[in-house]
Amino acid sequence: MHFTRHTDYALRLLLHLAAEPEAKGVIADVAEIHAISRNHLMKVVQQLARGGFIATQRGRGGGIALARAPERIHIGEVVRFTEPGTALADCTSCRIGPACGLSRIFYEAQGAMLAVLDRYTLADAAGDRAKLAAMIDGLRGAPAPA
Repeated sequence: MHFTRHTDYALRLLLHLAAEPEAKGVIADVAEIHAISRNHLMKVVQQLARGGFIATQRGRGGGIALARAPERIHIGEVVRFTEPGTALADCTSCRIGPACGLSRIFYEAQGAMLAVLDRYTLADAAGDRAKLAAMIDGLRGAPAPA
């Protein structure tokens, strides 16, 4: 399964925030560090805030932060939220669908993948948070990849 760019950016943002859970992120800073479009990242932030994954605060001293501890955010939950209705294949308009078993197989495979993702939290994905925070800090001001 290939995730959308939206899900990719959502996971990167969550990892960024998990690296320093007591600090507030700023969209412009996160976008620059990860070489992500600010406009696209703003949409990701809005969706994750609606889903209760992050909290946002406008104005001076504002920013974005995790709404829950990294140990309480499961990767499978994030993927399901950012990839609603995603299937490995669209079998609804297939002419041989009624005689084909692929849709059942794909459904089972997708369920297995999500079951694995459900076993892991954002804390697991963040790994060594101090090292992750140092890497993120080292990317500040670095040129975007070509």
